[in-house]
Amino acid sequence: MDAFFASVELLRYPQLKGLPVVIGGGRRRADDLLAQLRQTYPERDWSETTLDRIPVDFFPRLAGYTGRGVATTATYAARQFGVGSAMGLMKAAKLCPQAILLPVDFDEVRRISRLFKSTITEIAPVMEDRGIDEVYIDFTEVPGGQRENGRALARLIQRGIFQATGITCSIGVAPNKLIAKMASEFNKPNGISIVMPEDLQTLIWPLPCRKINGVGPKADARLQSHGIHTIGELAERERGWLIEHFGKSYGAWLHEVSWGRDERPVVTESEPVSMSRETTFERDLHAVRDRDELGAIFTRLCEQVAADLQRKGYAGKTIGIKLRYDNFQSVTRDITIDSFTADAATIRRQAGLCLKRVDLSRRIRLLGVRVGKLVKPGAAAEGQASEADPDAEQQTLNAWLF
Repeated sequence: MDAFFASVELLRYPQLKGLPVVIGGGRRRADDLLAQLRQTYPERDWSETTLDRIPVDFFPRLAGYTGRGVATTATYAARQFGVGSAMGLMKAAKLCPQAILLPVDFDEVRRISRLFKSTITEIAPVMEDRGIDEVYIDFTEVPGGQRENGRALARLIQRGIFQATGITCSIGVAPNKLIAKMASEFNKPNGISIVMPEDLQTLIWPLPCRKINGVGPKADARLQSHGIHTIGELAERERGWLIEHFGKSYGAWLHEVSWGRDERPVVTESEPVSMSRETTFERDLHAVRDRDELGAIFTRLCEQVAADLQRKGYAGKTIGIKLRYDNFQSVTRDITIDSFTADAATIRRQAGLCLKRVDLSRRIRLLGVRVGKLVKPGAAAEGQASEADPDAEQQTLNAWLF
């Protein structure tokens, strides 16, 4: 999907189309926005149905932003200034101070995500869900799927998604998942890119190695230290040399992907290994001095993980926490309990025990909660999902276990 989080907001605020807009920094609170509007423009009647009438000058700008917020995404107008996903908002403010800053509406994002995916499966049912805004589709067996090397079906999918959601997407068509993902970035927004096997040298080899899904910053730095900057230069290295310098598994994989080889199938059903929620604080918090604030955040994370588990029909036995200190050092702790659970109070209680096993004398910048070893309770756990005592639940949710 094209600039997905931003595109969702532009459905609500069409007056911002074409402007530099950055999404991030917090969650959307509709009531707060409406209260501000009514205070600023008391002569007008404001509601969720009149948001498209908000003057552009009313929206907050990035200029002068202070805090730890991170950009979830940015419109293409903002990207022209160098603003990108996962960039700190303070850095984005220096690059594009005039950009409008909007918070995230996760509920609406999830709703439209489900809508665009259901639209796809009506056309091409073999679909692999790769997150909130990305999928792989295998249309080998879809009638008419090979017309124009797949372009005809890609256009049909684009039209269907736009009619259902009002948002555009970009599609890469290729013989495998590796190349298709690269191709989907070639012609954004609202583009279709076709890469055939004979196009490898002209379209793929000139790309930097970082365009390969699976080559991260550290691996790319190592490749560059050996004079390897592009996928074509990577393909020039012998398999044995890559194995010698990057290990048997990763070196062999680098050789295969540089030649555009990828045998992974499109997987329509996959079981998650774990579910987690985490948050980075606007300022470093201390376990004692900021006890109440941390307690509320910790409880909310546990409740969110529990809600995710219940919504997707899972329960887990391993409960863990993640902390990142003010020096960016991260620590994790976990515990495995006897029975499967998707209960917020149980998760909160066990995660609190994990917190007692870490250093809480230092300031904390990130906190996360994770539940692993997941099963579908009805099928695999045979009723093992734990039931929390109501009194214990209330005590646990109200208590801070630091």
